Amino acid sequence: MANEAHEKILAQIDEQETIEFLQALVRDSKSVNPPGDVRESIRICREKLEAEGFECEVIGDVDIWPVLIATLDRGDGPTLLYNAHVDVVPPGNEDAWDHPPFEAKIIEGRVYGRGSGDDKASVAAQVMGAIAVARSGVPIKGALIVNVDGDEETGGRHGALYTVENIKRKPDFVVAGEQTLNRICVGERGGAGTTVTVFGRAAHAALPWEGVHAIEGMAKILHALEIELWPKLEARRHPLFDPPSTYTISMIEGGVKQNVVPDRCQVYIDRRIIPGETSDGAVDEIRQIAERIVSTIPGMRVEVSGPSGVTATLSDPESPLVKAMGEANRVLGLDPDPTGYNMATDGRHFAKAGIATIIYGPGDPSLAHVPNEWVGVDEVMEATRAYALVAFNLLGEG
Repeated sequence: MANEAHEKILAQIDEQETIEFLQALVRDSKSVNPPGDVRESIRICREKLEAEGFECEVIGDVDIWPVLIATLDRGDGPTLLYNAHVDVVPPGNEDAWDHPPFEAKIIEGRVYGRGSGDDKASVAAQVMGAIAVARSGVPIKGALIVNVDGDEETGGRHGALYTVENIKRKPDFVVAGEQTLNRICVGERGGAGTTVTVFGRAAHAALPWEGVHAIEGMAKILHALEIELWPKLEARRHPLFDPPSTYTISMIEGGVKQNVVPDRCQVYIDRRIIPGETSDGAVDEIRQIAERIVSTIPGMRVEVSGPSGVTATLSDPESPLVKAMGEANRVLGLDPDPTGYNMATDGRHFAKAGIATIIYGPGDPSLAHVPNEWVGVDEVMEATRAYALVAFNLLGEG
């Protein structure tokens, strides 16, 4: 049950103010990436937080990707940082939208628009949750930081990673705002994108025996992966991640002309990994099968490569941060049990630096990056309350 301090904090949260702030972020600052210019979004957040007594600093190494560090400093004690991003993916074909993607219309309790969920709902909830703590006058120790950035949709090097490497007051705890349906996600799957390229020998299609057919070689590799590797991945399990390891053959190209035996074929495999796996290991599993198959075909060779992968992350489910957020969810009647997150987030940059990190926020991840993206008003308000309560649970005096 909520205590007196919780009630004081929650009393400072106003639904109309919060949702209008979210609408302004969607409507008045499109921040589509590319190019990802988030300057207007950062200005909107900075003005709101400065008006409530937060000390605001803007840092960054790219002009269009400023990073906001807004601090409520209450002296010695732990530091809790909220992180969320304001860059959004393009809306795509606007004819596929039932409502204009940047009008932020509210229809039947839903805010529609590009970025309404991913990730401006988390931004609005974090900003307003932090403001509720400041307005309440409830004593806290340490510092509460609201960190708003861009570049998440292109990897986070100039946003969250820049924050990790350059922020003056290093956080002890981080809540990365993303669409988790207000579940407490203590880690995220990593990635090991893998490119497989088969090289054969070109010939006239009327004389196929003169060539080495790269597409046929690739077909044999894909069949072997389907029979030998994919079932193994589906059997790998982690108690906090469902689904487990996954794979998607997301791109394929090959051949030069209709009447030429193809001398090259390439596929891209989107490989997602869970804690306990490594990106190098995931690429090697594919490489071993591909090289074995190709070794049986005279005149053919294969190259398997993977860029630097994204490591899966996992914070301690028994950490003070997880317990504090679990208590916030219990007070609000939400699910307090930790789980894992299937997608990559900016949270990985903080977790990799050894900072206790969870991913938490309003919205359904399946609605991100699609036409008619929306977030529920109720979800946003629940998250706003949860962000406010977790701050008190970690920083509150007494």
